[in-house]
Amino acid sequence: MSDLALTPPGPDPYDARPPFLRRHARYVAAAAVFGLTVGLAVISFPPFHTPEFAYAMLIPGLFWAYTRPALKLFAGTMFAAQAVAWTIILGWLHHVTWGGLLLLGPFVGAWIGTWYLAAWWAMPRMVGRPTFTRLVAMVALAGAWVLIEWSRTWLLGGFPWLPLSASQWERASILQIASFTGAYGVSFVLVAMNLGFSAMAHSLFIERQSGWNLRRPEFMFGLFLLMGCVSVQVTEMFNRQRFTVPLGRVSFVQPYIPQDVKWDASKAQGILDILAATTLKAGETRPDLILWPEASTPFALRGDANAKAFADSLAARARTPLLAGSVVIENPGTANESWFNGALLVTPAGGVQKDYYAKRQLVPFGEFVPLRPIFGWLSKFVPIGGDFERGPGPAPIVVPLKESAAVFGPLICYEDIFPQLARASVRSGADVLAVLTNSAWYGEGGAAYQHAAHAVLRAVETRRPVLRCGNGGWSGWIDEFGGVRSVVTNEAGTIYFRGTRTVSVTRDQRWIGQESVYVRYGDWFVLLCFGLALLGAGALATGRPAGKISG
Repeated sequence: MSDLALTPPGPDPYDARPPFLRRHARYVAAAAVFGLTVGLAVISFPPFHTPEFAYAMLIPGLFWAYTRPALKLFAGTMFAAQAVAWTIILGWLHHVTWGGLLLLGPFVGAWIGTWYLAAWWAMPRMVGRPTFTRLVAMVALAGAWVLIEWSRTWLLGGFPWLPLSASQWERASILQIASFTGAYGVSFVLVAMNLGFSAMAHSLFIERQSGWNLRRPEFMFGLFLLMGCVSVQVTEMFNRQRFTVPLGRVSFVQPYIPQDVKWDASKAQGILDILAATTLKAGETRPDLILWPEASTPFALRGDANAKAFADSLAARARTPLLAGSVVIENPGTANESWFNGALLVTPAGGVQKDYYAKRQLVPFGEFVPLRPIFGWLSKFVPIGGDFERGPGPAPIVVPLKESAAVFGPLICYEDIFPQLARASVRSGADVLAVLTNSAWYGEGGAAYQHAAHAVLRAVETRRPVLRCGNGGWSGWIDEFGGVRSVVTNEAGTIYFRGTRTVSVTRDQRWIGQESVYVRYGDWFVLLCFGLALLGAGALATGRPAGKISG
């Protein structure tokens, strides 16, 4: 018998245990998608200045959806990624409440994360379908994203903070479509580009295609939409200087009162002294108008005689009208006493004017306690008065300027994140939008920049200049095309400081008295997206996909 016959057989190489990565491939994929999704989402939005990542922030989840992962693993991963990402994005909220941050961040993330369930269902079904069917599915997914963003403006009171379009607030070239579609159109294009890039990645890494075959119709269609946005920019900006006319010189006053002393009665005189000093310094520049931020005085300019006398005297000394954010108390000291968060005009000759604007969109648990019969044991974050009342409507304010008068549409606090409020103000005759806010609640992190991004969107949607005055920043003005024309900073270049700055504000005469398509017709694009979502779902639900992308 040969030696070979006596040698025991060795282990079968096919019985060897596969490497760790192969054994846990689906969990490795989930971890990679989780990390990439969180990172890309965070750096796409302010305060980071890298909006180009918004064109890729959805790709990890979309590419993974192509591979038909288990629903439980996919949904858990994407919901967790969105929860973590939005807790980081909204991290500034911890200055007010850690509990609120740890509830709101995951809630907003889950709200947005529902879109990935539609992507999980749709992406594998797009493989092998005719080009037209895939493009219909593509716009359906983009439309579904818009529907989710729109629902955030009203569901459970509404919190539409940072729609995807806000990531582009420093890139006016893509924003101009918003004057037709609202900011939702910009989000639609960004989602379409993500879908186009995902289709290319599928062809490259799964189908192993190369060269001309990577020219996917989905990508070309997304690029077509993007070029459409750029063409609107070129049309609107062409020969613009010919149409520029002055509005006036505006002074922004930033008293930068810390939130922990803002409503401390013992510090009231010091706050008034700061307001007086900064306002008189602004008046030395001979502006047409001085802006104060939200709730700038520790007392009500309407409802407190001493506070009114202070404002009357200060406007006269500065020889300039003031548009001031202040608490308003109607019927003080009576059973019918009502509190409002308002904006009032104070003129040098007439003092505090009778008509004022009252905030329409109140902050739950900040200005009122929702469902008070149930949550009556809770207190507001704002430690003054009872529950504030909602304002009855846009209530534009006619402001006298040196050359002429202009109609201002005030928006207070976070009202500029709600597109319908700015639209209503312009439909009521506003020539200019004035955002009076107080970001001192949220420290010196990303909140002020994130908030300012919404003002850029409102400017483009309504084709109205936006003047924004914050307690400690961000203050400045934005033109009708979303261009940030001036930001109030100190010598060190920071927006967070106490002081004042005067700038010359201009207007584009082509839009004086004119309404944009969005202002005139409102959220028609949302209705279109609803139809597209239904059409795409129906197209993918019929027939059976093949193994490869065709076309």
